Amino acid sequence: MPTIGWVILVVGLFLIFFFSSIKVVRTKYCYVVERIGQFHRVLEPGVHIIIPFIDNVRAKVNMQERILDVPPQDVITKDNVRIKIDSVVFFEVFDAKMCTYNIQNYQAAIMYSVLTNLRDVVGNMTLDEIFSSREVINSRLTSVLDQITDNYGVKVKRVEIKDIIPPAEITQAMEKQMKAERDKRAMILEAEGVRESEIAKAEGYKQALIKRAEGEKQQKILQAEGQAQAIEMVAKAQANAIAYVNRAIKESGTDAVVLAMRQIEAAIEIAKNPANKVYIPTDAFKNLGTLIGASELIRTNDNVKTQS
Repeated sequence: MPTIGWVILVVGLFLIFFFSSIKVVRTKYCYVVERIGQFHRVLEPGVHIIIPFIDNVRAKVNMQERILDVPPQDVITKDNVRIKIDSVVFFEVFDAKMCTYNIQNYQAAIMYSVLTNLRDVVGNMTLDEIFSSREVINSRLTSVLDQITDNYGVKVKRVEIKDIIPPAEITQAMEKQMKAERDKRAMILEAEGVRESEIAKAEGYKQALIKRAEGEKQQKILQAEGQAQAIEMVAKAQANAIAYVNRAIKESGTDAVVLAMRQIEAAIEIAKNPANKVYIPTDAFKNLGTLIGASELIRTNDNVKTQS
């Protein structure tokens, strides 16, 4: 019976020793192993065997990229405005041994480094520059922190400014400024719209005047052409009439016409005296209309020749 107890004890101790010697390291983790109180090695992901009671796992280091939320920090800008800045840091451990032995708490070191350097970076910028230069602040902080944490075995990937909280009075002033800017843009757009409308109206009025002038011009041209055609037709008619009279005079003889005209003129002179009675032959009345028309045409012909 005592022998069986010793066997069970030995087997139990062996199992404890065996399972204690096996270490399974998960992916994205590293184990820092010490042997008799001194650094021995770093266990990478996988299965490893150590010496129980001699080798000891000092730290299990997470090698994933992690996020460190930095609490809001009061910062005074270059133009003496107190603001709160809320930021976040993205980092990862690249050396498990250094982050275990070179710094006691690397996460706290990262946080305080962010707060300290944030004051330095923001303190050299005005409030307007801070709002418009977040990327500049992020890049500067990332560069500075990466140099600081390099000795800790930590790589700072980037620093992001989550929020910038100015004082209430500054917020109200900024809101008024933004409202003034919006009103200004609205007035500018309205003025540009009015200007474009007036330009369009003036252009339309100009085109209307041009069209009206062109219409009046065409009307005058047509009237002038009509008058010219009428004058030409009248001239042709007068020429035809004169030619006709000339032919009639030639056919009847010039002396007879002149004699008839003189007879008519003498009769008119005699008729001026109320005491005289004048008897005009019937043939004279027959030729009177012809003679008067002929004399008018002759006068017209003479005037035309004189003007020419």
